[in-house]
Amino acid sequence: SPATPAGHNEGQDSAWTAKRTRQGWSRRPRESPAQVLKPGKTQLSQDLGGGSLAIDTLPDNRTRVVEDNHNYYVSRVYGPGEKQSQDLWVDLAVANRSHVKIHRILSSSHRQASRVVLSFDFPFYGHPLRQITIATGGFIFMGDMLHRMLTATQYVAPLMANFNPGYSDNSTVAYFDNGTVFVVQWDHVYLQDREDRGSFTFQAALHRDGRIVFGYKEIPMAVLDISSAQHPVKAGLSDAFMILNSSPEVPESQRRTIFEYHRVELDSSKITTTSAVEFTPLPTCLQHQSCDTCVSSNLTFNCSWCHVLQRCSSGFDRYRQEWLTYGCAQEAEGKTCEDFQDDSHYSASPDSSFSPFNGDSTTSSSLFIDSLTTEDDTKLNPYAEGDGLPDHSSPKSKGPPVHL
Repeated sequence: SPATPAGHNEGQDSAWTAKRTRQGWSRRPRESPAQVLKPGKTQLSQDLGGGSLAIDTLPDNRTRVVEDNHNYYVSRVYGPGEKQSQDLWVDLAVANRSHVKIHRILSSSHRQASRVVLSFDFPFYGHPLRQITIATGGFIFMGDMLHRMLTATQYVAPLMANFNPGYSDNSTVAYFDNGTVFVVQWDHVYLQDREDRGSFTFQAALHRDGRIVFGYKEIPMAVLDISSAQHPVKAGLSDAFMILNSSPEVPESQRRTIFEYHRVELDSSKITTTSAVEFTPLPTCLQHQSCDTCVSSNLTFNCSWCHVLQRCSSGFDRYRQEWLTYGCAQEAEGKTCEDFQDDSHYSASPDSSFSPFNGDSTTSSSLFIDSLTTEDDTKLNPYAEGDGLPDHSSPKSKGPPVHL
């Protein structure tokens, strides 16, 4: 078996052991960041503050566990012959045209991404998100901290691959938002240098209730045969949290690290023409708003109440940095909800605006990183809305894309 990676917490193993099995799925155990990773074990990206962003992705040689219960989501795969595959597909051709936007830059580009603001808060791993980033490479980046290696983690990926919508005038990247569902459709897109294999049409739908649906209309070749030499090939979900280490003993280049705490991978052999996948979110600790409901929760997570933050958490979510900063794990030890009510020490809560993903990042400044050839060099379009262009611009006159 592979060596235990840095930051691994053996105490978490039991919580991540597979409990059910069903065809088509694999999951990876999460990692607990006990320390910042050593040089040579991470991929680094420059941030605006002059430091670096280390991205710790899970190794690919772990034993595959087939299951459909992923702790955060329950998933179901529908084959080509099942009625649900057709029912789950959102037909943009018959949708209200005022709700459909074709993104002109993404539809004529290769390895680019653009921010889009949703009309509703979408709960992703229990975190309400209002902004997402659509990429030409068949995925949606769900993170707040923008960096060049968008393919590493924090994604919703119906089919992440080296697609080049700019190859054909018939290729489009469009999105639809009617207030209850947000759909991104990659329509008649071709693989870079494999255009002879035909075009792909597929979509990802983010429902207001947290459900995620992948729909596949045209998959002209086996996904297993798609090369990952120039771009990762993945399908599934992933999320991560960021840890900041301000210790003077830690080099500045390693002070900011992203840890992927959960990933769901779809068996690529299940991705075929007219198939579909539906992810239904499971309850998380974050949904509990009081100490009593938190500690009495029967979730598979070990939920704890942090009185100073007024938050219920397992300690493994995007607010991990806050959980550590305010000593929430130590605070909860040996205390009951009644103890918190009598403890005046916790009468004041910290600034609720604190977020480990806020800070130096921006959608309109350049980030330069070191990158593996198999990772993404997706460029971020600085114009967040509409067709990706300001009113006075045209595709030929737009400014240079932002390099992440």
